[in-house]
Amino acid sequence: MRVIIVGAGEVGFHLAERLSQENQDVVVIEMDPDRAERATELLDVMTVVGNGASIPILEKAGIRGAGILLAVTSKDEVNLISCLAANRMRVDYTIARISNPDYYARGSVLSRERLGIDLMINPEREAARETFQLLQSAAATDVANFAHGQVQLVGLVVKEGADVAGKSVARLAAELKDFHFVLAAIVRDGETTIPDGSSRVEAGDHIYVLAPTSEVSSIPPLAGYEPFDLKRVMIAGGSAEGLFLAELLEQNGVECTILDKDRKRCIELAEALPKSLVLHGDATDTELLEMEGVSGLDGYVAATSHDETNMLSALVAKSVGARKVVSLIEKFEYLPLVPRVGLDAAVSPRMSAVNAILRYVRKGRVMTVATLKGIDAEAIEFKVSKNAEIAHKTLAELPFPPGGIIGTITRGDEILIPRGEDIVLPGDEVIVFALPEALPEIEKFFA
Repeated sequence: MRVIIVGAGEVGFHLAERLSQENQDVVVIEMDPDRAERATELLDVMTVVGNGASIPILEKAGIRGAGILLAVTSKDEVNLISCLAANRMRVDYTIARISNPDYYARGSVLSRERLGIDLMINPEREAARETFQLLQSAAATDVANFAHGQVQLVGLVVKEGADVAGKSVARLAAELKDFHFVLAAIVRDGETTIPDGSSRVEAGDHIYVLAPTSEVSSIPPLAGYEPFDLKRVMIAGGSAEGLFLAELLEQNGVECTILDKDRKRCIELAEALPKSLVLHGDATDTELLEMEGVSGLDGYVAATSHDETNMLSALVAKSVGARKVVSLIEKFEYLPLVPRVGLDAAVSPRMSAVNAILRYVRKGRVMTVATLKGIDAEAIEFKVSKNAEIAHKTLAELPFPPGGIIGTITRGDEILIPRGEDIVLPGDEVIVFALPEALPEIEKFFA
């Protein structure tokens, strides 16, 4: 299938990289010649230099034979026009990255439904939702939802003296048989492994666990964390992500303070957030943070428009006693630095957009995709068709590759933690955690 990607920035480049690895016919349109050249040199894709909203450029990219158009530039209007043109040229699916709320509000003359665009992705809102989920746990470094919210994937670092530290996966399964979870991956010294029964969990490991959402709160204590109740949060930065997050906190009864150094923006925030305290000040001012009681906060989120400021601000908040700090990070190359410098978690609006888009780009059997930060693995939720190779077979008899693991099976309202004797049935929703090299072989089981 031909996929045309308009924009070779962080989002477009990452999407092109992932889809070309899956042997999709990818064409990238980019106005900046340097970005286009970088995509040509580093990726197995065709590139076209030009405006993705231009009909001749779209024609040059082979729009009439394309199955999907992904318009992911930083300019909403270019993305909208690209999708509109693709619709007129009978492209099956169109997806637009949109930041301006005027373009996706319900009832708007420019809404997705009226424009005929299949999906509008707002990276800022996606990031705010992810941040809110991360704030609800002192331990979580990553959170992803599956099975219509019934299953969660949670990343966390194992503390010294934790119940799970120093034990094999097989021993943990025997000791914790009343807990319903699957250890999906272990990251140690930057290397990701999909564990088997003999794998050991050690203090300092970054582990990824799949569990029913209703039982996720039981996991952090096993890794050495105290109970956590989110009551007070400070947001440093009145960005779009910061505003959306503050709205979520207000809706959920969490006391919120939002800080910004632009006086005009503070006035706008005060008008939009009637239940929040808005302060005018610098997010890296240690004295100000101490004076405003950061040491007693349950959560601190650095959400300015500058990655470096966010990381510094989050570190300052951590040093003066904030319990959970989250930093907004735009540049993909900064994400691996987060655990190294001592931050609890990071959220990437661009990565959030990539995850949302990949779910729609994959074949129909794929329901959800989660690409995680700083880990060489991916979580995918498959819908099992009646003709799938995996259907009507026990897990024990499947030659599943060592780089992958079946995490959970959802059958209606029932969530199964899989065992070797379990049989996968058509209609089941199966969550798989896998390394990149194992994905092509795993996908054959669901084809």
